[in-house]
Amino acid sequence: MPPASTGAPTTVGASTAPSSDQLFPGAPGYRRMSFALFAAGVATFALLYSTQALLPLISGDLGVSASAASWTVSAATGALALCVLPLSALSERFGRSRMMTVSLVVAVAVGLLVPFAPNVGWLVALRAVQGAALAGLPASAMAYLAEEVRPKALVAAIGLFVAGNSIGGMSGRILTGWVAQAWGWRAALAAVGLLAAGCAVAFRLLLPRSRHFKAAPLDPRALAATVRGHLADPLLVRLYAIGALFMTVFGAVYTVIGYRLTAAPFHLPQGVVGSIFLVYLVGTVSSAAAGQLVARLGRRGALYLAVSTTTAGLVLSLLDTLAAVLTGLVLITAGFFAGHAVASSSVSRTAKTGRAQASALYQSAYYLGSSAGGTLGAIAFHAGGWPATVLLGLLAVLGVVSVTLYGSHAARVERRFATTHATC
Repeated sequence: MPPASTGAPTTVGASTAPSSDQLFPGAPGYRRMSFALFAAGVATFALLYSTQALLPLISGDLGVSASAASWTVSAATGALALCVLPLSALSERFGRSRMMTVSLVVAVAVGLLVPFAPNVGWLVALRAVQGAALAGLPASAMAYLAEEVRPKALVAAIGLFVAGNSIGGMSGRILTGWVAQAWGWRAALAAVGLLAAGCAVAFRLLLPRSRHFKAAPLDPRALAATVRGHLADPLLVRLYAIGALFMTVFGAVYTVIGYRLTAAPFHLPQGVVGSIFLVYLVGTVSSAAAGQLVARLGRRGALYLAVSTTTAGLVLSLLDTLAAVLTGLVLITAGFFAGHAVASSSVSRTAKTGRAQASALYQSAYYLGSSAGGTLGAIAFHAGGWPATVLLGLLAVLGVVSVTLYGSHAARVERRFATTHATC
């Protein structure tokens, strides 16, 4: 993530003069670096969402409601959201490699303790610590790549890290689903912990040492000034809101979907419910296509298409047939990932300085949306079943539309003012 003389991380995508020892495809160390960060991405998202597919089993075994069990997801994502910005600043002082290594080791160690939590209180507390530790990875990985990889190869390298995130999120849920069906949710969480431990070992053995990192002193006042500047930018604030609202929908749907599919009229076994997360592959395709959508429809047009797709999926999921629910999940997932890709890419384009902090703030909003969506979605489900969760999602989608319409209006007013001022 990004740079500056302010003591913030190096800007991803900034024009950096290539160095002869920066990594590029075919160079010694590039493949090792790619596999290392792919492994880190798998471990991060496998751990972060490890309890999501297991919530019905956790509720039944610990005797807690869906809303109480949902905190095992929301606590992790919420803690990550709160810690991304400070850990991005610490990586400036102590180094990207060190920050990623410490974060991953702590998260894995906590992950191996999670299966032994005696009650939901301990489970939520351990998951919060785990989420806070995991914040050091997204805070440092992008900055490491920007420093160590040649600019022309940067997009491909970042793509591999993001692919690891997607594969980790999907495979972790599938793994827990099938292991839990055979041996229970505690064994499933232990399996994810062991998977993440193997990824952590691979990461540490494969990651090339940093050659271009230069430690910078921490400057809290400069960091605070940069953050205040971003929060005073109306366009950036709208993009943060859009990311949070899209993630509210996604967090609510995927936190509650297990309860819907294990109950009447579906009664699906836990392993099959975990396999539902293969739908994430649709998101990989739609996020990759977001650039083409923006080129054809513009940023707002692409957002409206993402909103329409998500809304159609929410409405379709109300039908009590498995085909309708699965099709609804496909549409929700495609719409969410497209909207997230448009909003997140727009943040880097909009921020002229302090792009690291701008990206970190977006991640904070994004994961706070996930935390809010998971908790509120479960509360809604407990109060009114799946239709109440869908209503929550539709309200969040309406929020995206309102923010986007307001942005269009503000842009028209600004252009009109500029034209009037120029003719005076």
